[in-house]
Amino acid sequence: MEGQSQGPPNPAAMENGTQPCGEERPLEAQETTVTEGAAQIAFPSANEVFYNPVQEFNRDLTCAVITEFARIQLGAKGIQIKVPGEKDVQKVVVDLSEQEDDKAELKESANLAPGDQPRTAAVGEICEEGLRVLEGLAASGLRSIRFAREVPGLQFVVANDASARAVDLIRRNVQLNDVAHLVQPSQADARMLMYQHQKASERFDVIDLDPYGSPAPFLDAAVQAVSEGGLLCVTCTDMAVLAGNSGETCYSKYGAMALKSRACHEMALRIVLHSLDLRANCYQRFVVPLLSISADFYVRVFVRVFTGQAKVKASASKQALVFQCVGCGAFHLQRLGKASGASGGRVKFSAACGPPVAPECEHCGQRHQLGGPLWAEPLHDLDFVGHVLEAVSANPSRFHTAERIRGVLSVITEELPDVPLYYTLDQLSSTVHCSTPSLLQLRSALLHAGFRVSLSHACKNAVKTDAPSSALWDIMRCWEKECPVKRERLSETSPAFRILSVEPRLQANFTIRDDANPSSRQRGLKRFQANPEANWGPRPRARPGGKAAGEAMEERRRLLQNKRKEPAEDPAQQAARLKTFPCKRFKEGTCQRGDQCCYSHSPPTSKVTTEATPSDCQNSPGPGAAAGPGVD
Repeated sequence: MEGQSQGPPNPAAMENGTQPCGEERPLEAQETTVTEGAAQIAFPSANEVFYNPVQEFNRDLTCAVITEFARIQLGAKGIQIKVPGEKDVQKVVVDLSEQEDDKAELKESANLAPGDQPRTAAVGEICEEGLRVLEGLAASGLRSIRFAREVPGLQFVVANDASARAVDLIRRNVQLNDVAHLVQPSQADARMLMYQHQKASERFDVIDLDPYGSPAPFLDAAVQAVSEGGLLCVTCTDMAVLAGNSGETCYSKYGAMALKSRACHEMALRIVLHSLDLRANCYQRFVVPLLSISADFYVRVFVRVFTGQAKVKASASKQALVFQCVGCGAFHLQRLGKASGASGGRVKFSAACGPPVAPECEHCGQRHQLGGPLWAEPLHDLDFVGHVLEAVSANPSRFHTAERIRGVLSVITEELPDVPLYYTLDQLSSTVHCSTPSLLQLRSALLHAGFRVSLSHACKNAVKTDAPSSALWDIMRCWEKECPVKRERLSETSPAFRILSVEPRLQANFTIRDDANPSSRQRGLKRFQANPEANWGPRPRARPGGKAAGEAMEERRRLLQNKRKEPAEDPAQQAARLKTFPCKRFKEGTCQRGDQCCYSHSPPTSKVTTEATPSDCQNSPGPGAAAGPGVD
């Protein structure tokens, strides 16, 4: 690593001097051309290189974020970026509202000498002081090519993949889009490539990781290969693990226990941020989140990475454990560390005191589950999010999913930044078995009580508030009095009975307030995405020589989705297996079916269920009883 050059990586060196293995195939054989953004990509019809059109929102948002990051980074060097479509929009705004100011600026610019003109960076041009970008898992190279054709201020983009077929496809797509001067194909293990660029002068300004599944194997190398203050973009599609279905697996990958809760999507974001910060701390580095998104079937985080031993000491106080009641779902956070002021303006770090809860829940008497650690600080930099939102709103034709980006970012700007996790309307109402109040009614009750409340982009009916859980249950007790629950149907040990047996100390006011309806909701923005297409979830993993997904495969996916796949059973085998549960008449030797008897007395077909029990045949009527359907 010490002997490597400080310039752009050499594609041949990164490929270890090898050519793509395997037999040569016709380039145009069985290929599909896809146009997304400003890029045109050729994909093999076979499942050899992974591509999911549903993640166009992910790629559009990434281009918007990197553009604003380039504006910040190059602006500090005196370089202005030129984004297609922005100049014309700004002219219209100036001509309508600031004509006199525009004339003054024109006069000032006319007086400038040619050497005093500001430097600019345009799309598709090499900027010598621009951003060095790495896409570690490029597949077809779509994302890298879109960076080259849509993001200004780039020095080079390395499109890396470990698959020889994928790199061959990247080369052809780079030539197809005329971006060979910016995009450099690379065949290497993404981890080794990043480890080879740990030296400060060789680090990348932007690293994008979008793997199939978990990015955990790449995070350690990524936090070392990103430059000081650089941008790290990470996607996680293993939501089943992050959402609490396998807590032990989540711990092995991310170093935290995930809990099953209604706030699982935000908890997933905070677990990923915790894992990134933990890995960065090993090298005296720390992360600062810019934007954290939960969308569709994945989570996406954008963080900046800095170095500083003093700031690393504060990382423990940014993490927290979660105590969650298994009965009513109330949760409490316990910080891992404590940062307090000391004499002389110093900061003293110590262990936090806890726990914040008793062995049993104070509301319903159930036990608590322990989850985490997770990131307990804000998920977003609201100033940065505001710049991205402003740029996308001013130039909506730049991205196909600009409407959705605008809606999601608007909700994010309305979120309470200092309130981790949230409750949901259906969670609160189902716990006490009452009807569900409207979103405006619950928000108004919290506002009348003097608490702050907001939505969450991660859940449509979320209630993010700084009110304690006791205040929330008081509001639900007051709501239950307006819509009474039949107490005789409740078990005395159920959470609903214990919660409703206590008189509320807070008298809730459900009168609708004007400020209870958030601005994004009033404007009717596209805040939460509906299913974009049929079978829109994660696609199958790319495999060498993969078969094309034809109509028969699509029909099979439609029929078998969300169903347990069990091997087909031969009717004769099924009858023999059912013979192990003989009916009473067969035991007595009086069954008319003889050796063909099976306990159900129904014809042996492939539709016979396999969930019957011996009790079914033992309950069959005797010889003197009337025969029912399917009974001799």
